[in-house]
This record gives sequence, C-alpha cells and structure tokens, in this order.
Amino acid sequence: MGELDRIDGGPRSAIVIGAGVVGLSTAWFLQERGVNVTVVDRAGIAAGASWGNAGWLSPGLSIPLNEPGVLRYGLRTLLDRQAPLHVPPSPDPRLWSFLARFAANCTSRSWTRAVEANAPLNEECLEAFDVLTANGVDAPTIEAPITAAFGTADQAAGLISELRRIEEAGQGISWTRLTAAELAERFPQATARLGAGVRIDGQRYVDPGRFVESLARSVVSRGGTIRHKFEVASLRAYRHALSVRSKTGQTVNANAVVLATGAWLGDLGRKWGVKAPVRAGRGYSFTVPTDRPVPGPLYLPDIRVACTPYREGLRVAGTMEFRKPDARLDPARIAAIIASARPFLTGLDWDGRTDEWVGSRPVTTDGRHVIGATSTPGLYVAGGHGMWGLTHGPITGRLLAEHITTGKQPEALRPFDPLRR
Repeated sequence: MGELDRIDGGPRSAIVIGAGVVGLSTAWFLQERGVNVTVVDRAGIAAGASWGNAGWLSPGLSIPLNEPGVLRYGLRTLLDRQAPLHVPPSPDPRLWSFLARFAANCTSRSWTRAVEANAPLNEECLEAFDVLTANGVDAPTIEAPITAAFGTADQAAGLISELRRIEEAGQGISWTRLTAAELAERFPQATARLGAGVRIDGQRYVDPGRFVESLARSVVSRGGTIRHKFEVASLRAYRHALSVRSKTGQTVNANAVVLATGAWLGDLGRKWGVKAPVRAGRGYSFTVPTDRPVPGPLYLPDIRVACTPYREGLRVAGTMEFRKPDARLDPARIAAIIASARPFLTGLDWDGRTDEWVGSRPVTTDGRHVIGATSTPGLYVAGGHGMWGLTHGPITGRLLAEHITTGKQPEALRPFDPLRR
C-alpha cells in the first residue's frame, strides 16, 4: 500500500473506530480541520453507552470514580446483587487485577490528580456543545441545575465536601444547600424520605440518543462516511498510512486512525501499546411515565441513581456492574434500581417502564481518561471517560483533532496519556 496524501504534514484522511459520542465528536472536529473522515462501528450509531445514559452535561459533577470512600463502600457491597456497585463472582484474572489497581488508586492524592486533570475539560465542555449545535447538530441542550437529594443534611455533607475539594483543585462550581421544604417545592416527586438537597447550577441535559444521531447526520452531511457492522479484525501501520480490516474482509485506509471504542478499548488498544487499563462498567436505565412533569435532573447519590426528564417521562439510570460489555441485560439490576429508588420518589409508574437498557462505560483504574497518541505513528486513542463520556465527548474530540492535525499535544491532554501505566 502506498502513502496517502497529507495536508502540510498532517493527515488528509482519518478512520475513527467507534460511532459513539466521543468518536463522532472527534470525526466532526477533524472535518473542521479539513480531514476526510470515515467512521466504522461494530454495531451502529450510539450502540454503546451513548444512547441510554442519563443525558447529563454536568461539569460540576464530573467527579472521578476513585474517591477514597468508594473503596470502603465497594468492599461492603462486593457480592451484593442489589447494591449499586456489583462485581459478579468471576474467575477472570484481568478483572481482579483491574479492580486491585483501581483500589490502589482510591486515595486522596490520586483522586485529586484526576480532578485537576478534568478541570480544563470541564471549563470548556459546554462551549464545545455550543459549537456543535450552532453548526448543524439539531439536538438542543437544555440548561437546568442538577439537584442532589438526601435523607438528611448530614448525608448531604459528603457531596458538599467533594464539591469543596473540587473547588480547591481549581474548578469553579456554583452550588446551594436546599432544605426539605425547598426540595419538595422544586420536585413534587420527592417523598418525605428526602430531607435535604444540594443544587448544582450551570449544568445542562440532553436527549443523548437524539444528540448522537444528529451528530452522526452532521458528519455525513459534511462529507463523512459511516460504516455499520464493521467489526475490526486487524490494523496495520505503514509509512504515513494505516489500514483497518474488518472480520468480513472489508478494508479502509487512511493517514490516521482513532480508537474510540468505549468499553472495548482495552482489548484493541492493548495490542497497540496502550498501557492504561480500561474495563466495562455497565450501567442500566429505563423510562417511566410520571403523573407530573419533572422540572430537571435529580440525583440520589446514596443509591447512585440519576433521573432525567425524558420524552414526557423520566429516564432512571444507575448501577455500576463489572461484567463483559456484551453480557445480556440482567433484570435483577433493573429491579434493584427500582427497589432502591421507590421510597424516595412518588408519582412514577414503575410498572409502566419502557426502554430497559444496559450499556458499558469505559472505566480506568486511576480515574483519568485515555486520550492521545500511541507508540504507533498515526494511531490515537479517545476513551476511558467512565460516566462522563457524554459531558466530555465533544471537548475530547476538539482537543484530539487539534493534536492529530498539528502534531502538538494540547496542554489539557497531557494527564490523559494512553501510554501511562
């Protein structure tokens, strides 16, 4: 295979593997810089975590998973199928190695390092959405505070402590305590079991499936190609070019390749020198009818449940389950979310739920994303966003497109080096 043409030393063409919000955002911003883009995906648009997540655009709550308290909580609930964090018994040595490394990073030092890494992305992430929606992506983002609700003011103190620590790390957040009366006034769905709240201002939400589908249409309308059912079998590097081959024998060539395969990043990236481990942290969601409109996103931190207004109902999302990304939906996990949330919410038709869904979020051991160049020239990675792939997807795409086309690593991407161990 000969060399492909390049623009002033940068790539003229790129293949993005993965049609979720991260991959499509990268494709869109590469197009902004004059790169011809082909997106391939093993299934289809938003087939992973991009469709059924809570839809929050929440820089104020992009809190790394490796908070020290998570380790204590996880050990208490390790084998409890009803717990929000669930690790099924498994002989998989890679999973237990991953969890051991994750546990080792559940320290204040590692958590603070992840917070500091996220701060520049949080500062610019909403503006990156505005660029997309002002230039052809016709899915609106809705401004609304996210309200975290607790049984007591003492329980709310844990989140307040985290928010203050994030502020100390350099990120500005606007938040307000809410009394039981103020919480009930804003959310008629809140039962008497909720006695305190914290309102985090300056946040937004979106219909994630609609947004990602619109983003895909925009990529295509700007000259890009999206190929479905393209499961990557091999990737070969040549001088100034790379070749991606599917399991059915299709081949695509380009100057650059971006791995944005979400929870599948670990297997494919490991073959190409990506050192940072990535595992699937599966989340569940469903939609329930409500007897009254819900005014905005509601978070129940003690049971790890996120609720978002969604198509005249309420999307309810929760749980973190460490299983293979292709494993089937476990109805017991849906039942566990309902059992935990029912005492706190009223006016919801739990039995009338629809859109039961499970999707895999790519989780790293140190709470930091995996974004940047690999040891193979022309091969890049964009993933490891955990629960914040939607919030950080567009800003990831914009920064990585700059890196790919200029050859210069933006300062904001330095903490996310894919070659870190």
